[in-house]
Amino acid sequence: MSDTESRFSVLRQSADPAAVAALEALVRDGADPDLNRVNVIEFAEQRNLPMEKALDAFLHASRLGMFDMSWNILCPGCGGVLHANATLRSVDRSEYNCAICAAHYEPTLDEVVEVSFTVNPRVRRIAAHTPHELPMWEYVRQMFWASGIVLPPPEDFAKHMQDMVLDWVEIGAGEKATMSVQLPPGFIIAFEPVTHAAVFMDIQGEPTRERQELGIVFNQVQSPTAKHMMRPGPLRLTLENRTDTRVLPALFIAGDALHHMLGRRKQFLTAQRLLTHQTFRNLFGAETLAPDQRLKITNLAFVFTDLKASTELYERVGDLAAYELVKAHFGVLGHAVASESGAVVKTIGDAVMATFPSSDRGIAAVLRMREAMQRLNESHGREDLMLKIGMHEGPCLAVTLNDRLDYFGQTVNIASRVQALADSASVFATEPVISHQASSELISRAGLKATPRKCALRGIADDYTVYEIG
Repeated sequence: MSDTESRFSVLRQSADPAAVAALEALVRDGADPDLNRVNVIEFAEQRNLPMEKALDAFLHASRLGMFDMSWNILCPGCGGVLHANATLRSVDRSEYNCAICAAHYEPTLDEVVEVSFTVNPRVRRIAAHTPHELPMWEYVRQMFWASGIVLPPPEDFAKHMQDMVLDWVEIGAGEKATMSVQLPPGFIIAFEPVTHAAVFMDIQGEPTRERQELGIVFNQVQSPTAKHMMRPGPLRLTLENRTDTRVLPALFIAGDALHHMLGRRKQFLTAQRLLTHQTFRNLFGAETLAPDQRLKITNLAFVFTDLKASTELYERVGDLAAYELVKAHFGVLGHAVASESGAVVKTIGDAVMATFPSSDRGIAAVLRMREAMQRLNESHGREDLMLKIGMHEGPCLAVTLNDRLDYFGQTVNIASRVQALADSASVFATEPVISHQASSELISRAGLKATPRKCALRGIADDYTVYEIG
């Protein structure tokens, strides 16, 4: 049995069989580009697999060294990969610059950081493992643009791109080249995808027959994006490569064709969504962030639960029986959280803190929790376990606390304090949760109502509106 076969044998023991079979077929039969920066959401949709099962398979495969995760900083404007990182710990800047869009972006985990998977060379070598040997347009397709862009198919990509450029050239390390082109009226971007350098040319005015001259130098330090006013007519462009690898500059026509291509998007796996996935936390939660790292999430849903009168429970049934009941309650809550794309962040005594990528998944999990707790109590013939639940969503920071991935900020504080208001008969949630359309529909379908109440929350100056769901 080969090493790869042995790894797949181990993978089958920890991940969904159908998802593993699909992964094995991809490694065996997929074209090279299909194994580079795999978009897990698209992979699951194309094979009619539950997304969570497919993600579990990729995560376990990554733990076995079969696939490598890449944490890619994206430009929301053009969809390009501004920086590719082997780990989230490598995201060490407060902002990243996109030269082609002339814009700066903060690496927020739910908007700007994409997670993709590339097959490890020990399992199968693909062309993208040596990116500087890829043909020009394959480099642009596989290495510059992210998995959330809907690009033309590989066999047509070069033709589509050549229809959007005036000219392009490959320049070796330390070499020079020239382009001689006829500039049309409009906007031209001289963009180089390896160094992420760009020069803008605004072509306007009366055409000229005189040859215009422009020089561009590519080096290891990205220079500020430059802009030049030029006239329609001949241009000789001198290009110098001062880096230690090849560069691939092209003159892009910033017209409708380019904007249409870059405007076509699809879902991709965000870092926020991955961090709220239970399997990821189980396998990688202790090695995600550096101790002093703080990364922003613009929106995350938090659910806090606690057992009502747990001290009385211990006194009434004894430590051993109470321990078994509490342990069973953790089990059913964990299952409810994982079933709705969430993750348990931590338990504190009898309390649980869980996160979800959106509030509707949190509400769905809360409804599962209530049903599961009712069944658990029925199985014991008495109402020993009474669950208090609070929920809130909003911005926060992803941090490392006690050597584990955790979250910090006012959103977390409010969610915890909302839970403290709840009793065993109801769930308390805030306005951002209730105003979410999918959350509201879930509450209505369950035959429940959300009733507003003005409450005082510790640390909040004014009265706070919370909604009692019951």
